[in-house]
Amino acid sequence: MAIQEKIKKPGTQVAEKYVEKVLEVVKQRNPHEPEFYQAVEEALKSLVPVLIKKPKYMEHGILERIVEPERMISFQVPWTDDQGMVQVNRGFRVQFNSAIGPYKGGLRFHPSVNSSIVKFLGFEQIFKNSLTGQPIGGGKGGSDFDPKGKSDQEIMRFVQSFMTELANHIGPDIDVPAGDIGVGPREIGYMFGQYKKLRGAYEAGVLTGKSPGFGGSLARTEATGYGTVYFVEEMLKTKGLSFDGKTVVVSGSGNVSLFAMEKAQHLGAKVVACSDSNGYIYDENGIDLDTVKRLKIERNERIKQYIDEYPSAYYFENCNNIWSIPCDIALPCATQNELDTEAASVLVGNGISAVGEGANMPSTLEAIEIFHNNDVLFAPAKAANAGGVAVSALEMAQNSGRLSWSFDEVDASLHKIMVNIHKNSVKAAEEHGYPGNLVIGANIAGFIRVADAMIMQGI
Repeated sequence: MAIQEKIKKPGTQVAEKYVEKVLEVVKQRNPHEPEFYQAVEEALKSLVPVLIKKPKYMEHGILERIVEPERMISFQVPWTDDQGMVQVNRGFRVQFNSAIGPYKGGLRFHPSVNSSIVKFLGFEQIFKNSLTGQPIGGGKGGSDFDPKGKSDQEIMRFVQSFMTELANHIGPDIDVPAGDIGVGPREIGYMFGQYKKLRGAYEAGVLTGKSPGFGGSLARTEATGYGTVYFVEEMLKTKGLSFDGKTVVVSGSGNVSLFAMEKAQHLGAKVVACSDSNGYIYDENGIDLDTVKRLKIERNERIKQYIDEYPSAYYFENCNNIWSIPCDIALPCATQNELDTEAASVLVGNGISAVGEGANMPSTLEAIEIFHNNDVLFAPAKAANAGGVAVSALEMAQNSGRLSWSFDEVDASLHKIMVNIHKNSVKAAEEHGYPGNLVIGANIAGFIRVADAMIMQGI
């Protein structure tokens, strides 16, 4: 049920007017940033119940402060391609909130990256990082550089140029970037090497997502996908359900998707579809994950090649239509706003039981409303996909202690963190009058920790 439909309580009108006032300012100040506004609107409207119970957050202007980045950095990234031509891309880093720890969030290399994308991701990161219980603030960054089709040497030259500027703004106790779309171990390795040269010191904790050979954490690659499934597993338990015997559709075929598929299969699910930016495959017998891993990780092929080895499977060109496949559980793990009202309606019509967001903001606000109105269990991204940054924080801890934990140790810690995120989200939703609404619960649980820290630290 939407907040606006609730019976008015004392203070409700005041809280709603406060939220609308802040949203209007955000829209005026950021007129060409729809993704950022969408993220802010979704979060702030869900905070009305906590503002009613704790008006001190309004008195201290917490919303006005939390929607404004503490620092926004934009810079040029010149580099030379293999033909000797100079190319120029744009680099970004938003240092959004440091109330509970150094800025923490990934770097995305993709043509779609702009200030709106970076700010929406950074804003979401504040709440997500808070939910992990780890001492990390919210940040994000990236570039409109497209690594697809580039040689290793071109990527290295671009990354070194990117880090030459970024190094001025980061550090183990200041801002700790990681990977995201288009930024994997190769890119992180080049960044770390350039940072080391510039600093003249080995500061292992400045980046996470590193190779385990030089300070990276085992289980970091698997963390976001595993964490999403761990969270959804807890959500399913509240209705006496599980992954065992369920049909699952997963969008994407990057790390998040691959390891969400892997963990879902380990829990007894049959994953029948996944996708890339060109299209999607459907295998009614269940996707062979080893084949997909070989195609996407080892050979960097398109998902279409799967049907060459499994001719009984089907390939379809439009990746957006993947949600037309009937399933019990949907895991959108590709990109923002991939799941709209049409897709949500189709999923509901096909009898969907649960949706778990593995990507950042993959469902539109209207799609989320459809799921809630039809009693579909819904796991919001800022809670469900927090596993990646949670293990990044564990990597930071290992770097600080000069330690290296085993895969099983990290995985056990990840599982515990995801169980706690679910528990805290459920508790916050119940305490504020919205039992079962994990969107509201996650936003409130993440917000309270940051807001209280902001008040204690002064303006």
